[in-house]
Amino acid sequence: MIILLVLVFVVLALLGYLVGIYNGLVRVGAAVKLAWSNIDVLLVQRHDELPKLVAVCQQYMQFERDTLERVTKARNAVDAARSSGNVNSVGAAERELRAGLGGLYAVAESYPDLKANESFRQLQARISGLETAIADRREIYNDSVNANNVRLKTFPDVLVASFGDFPVAKLLQFATDEKTDVDVKALFAH
Repeated sequence: MIILLVLVFVVLALLGYLVGIYNGLVRVGAAVKLAWSNIDVLLVQRHDELPKLVAVCQQYMQFERDTLERVTKARNAVDAARSSGNVNSVGAAERELRAGLGGLYAVAESYPDLKANESFRQLQARISGLETAIADRREIYNDSVNANNVRLKTFPDVLVASFGDFPVAKLLQFATDEKTDVDVKALFAH
C-alpha cells in the first residue's frame, strides 16, 4: 500500500512538473505574441501619421515629388508586411521607410517655411517619438523571442514542446548599416 502511494505521488509530481513546463512554454509564446502586438500598435499609429506629414510637406515641396512618393510607397510596404505578420518583410520595409523619412527630413531643411510650420514640427516630433517607441518595443520583442526559443531548445522543455504547437519565433533584425552611426553630412547633401 505504501509503495502504491509513493508511486501515485511520484506520478502526480511528474505530471505536475510536465504541466508546469507546458504552461511555461505557453507563457513565453504568449509573451512573443504580446510583444509583436505592441510593435504592431505603434506601426499602425505611425502609418496613420505619415499621410498627414506628406500632406503638409506637399504644400511646400512642389518639386520634391520623388521624396514624398518614396515615403508613401515605403509606408504602404510596411503596412503590407505588418498585415502579413512576416517579421523578415517588416524589417526590410522598415529599412526603406526610415531611409525615406531621412530623405524627407533632409529635403525639408531646404524649405524654411516648412520647417517653421507648426503642423510639420508636431508631426515630425510625433513620428520621431513613435520611431523611438518602436525601437524600444523591438528590443522587448527580441528578448521575448530569445526566451521563447531558448525554452524550446532546452531539456526537458524540448520534450514537452514536441507534443504541442510551439513554433520557434524569428528575431526582428535590421541590416548592418542601420546599426551604425548615421552620416548626417550625407543626409543634407541634396
